[in-house]
Amino acid sequence: MRAELILAAKAALGEGPAWDAKTESLYWVDILGKRVYRGTEILAELDDLVGCLAPCKNGHLILGKRLSFADLDPDSAISSPKGKLTVLATLAEPVNNRINDGKCDPAGRFLAGTMDMNEKEASGALYSFDGKQPTPLLNGIRISNGLAWSPDTRTFYYIDTPTREVKAFDYDLSTGQIANPRVAVQVPESLGWPDGMTSDTEGNLWIAIWGGAQVTRWKPSTGQLLAQIPVPALHTSSCAFGGRDMNELYVTSARVGMSEADLVKYPLSGGLFKIETKIVGMPTFEFI
Repeated sequence: MRAELILAAKAALGEGPAWDAKTESLYWVDILGKRVYRGTEILAELDDLVGCLAPCKNGHLILGKRLSFADLDPDSAISSPKGKLTVLATLAEPVNNRINDGKCDPAGRFLAGTMDMNEKEASGALYSFDGKQPTPLLNGIRISNGLAWSPDTRTFYYIDTPTREVKAFDYDLSTGQIANPRVAVQVPESLGWPDGMTSDTEGNLWIAIWGGAQVTRWKPSTGQLLAQIPVPALHTSSCAFGGRDMNELYVTSARVGMSEADLVKYPLSGGLFKIETKIVGMPTFEFI
């Protein structure tokens, strides 16, 4: 497997790839650049940080924007660079926090987590949003990151990056509640920091490694590292399956925090990449 550059975006903090199967479109964000991308094109330039997104059943997008959940009509971005945004809910969080990673569960709830922008305080939380009121699922989070579900939807996987752990939880799809936390994967320091994550139909986890220039594949039932795929970007930040056959792994990356020497060694950092696999990935679920 080889990572192919799709767009040399030079994103400050590329994140949150999400595949819309209905339109066969890949959406992703540059958090610090305040941009929403559709494939290789800029869809919207916002007035604030945007941490994550997911497609909605009505054809819109739900965004995790600073400390709020908002609806974006993609068609409105054609006539206005910022697009038509409608705030759906706000989070009562410390002013120095922001939404980071997020995605929908198989029932259509939007799960998204927050973090301290200085990456020092454990002031973040993980929320579940059903279109009415955000419900906190976890507190005391440092850097809320990767989320994924098992193929049978009974297990939820979650990453708080500084722990270097992937936690597994029992997941009740009918209520959206989590229980019985345990460590599924421990990422060694030698690899880097676990960041964004997705899963495949075989039940394995694909994790982008911040500072590790790679995407890794793990077996959560044993914690075994199954594969390492090099990516020519130091900070790989997240990944999601897409494509007509759901076997293409799209990988975002970032340039933030890199030294001049790092940028010389990894000039494609901040780019969007694609990896052709022989694995069928789990879909990007839609917001209700």
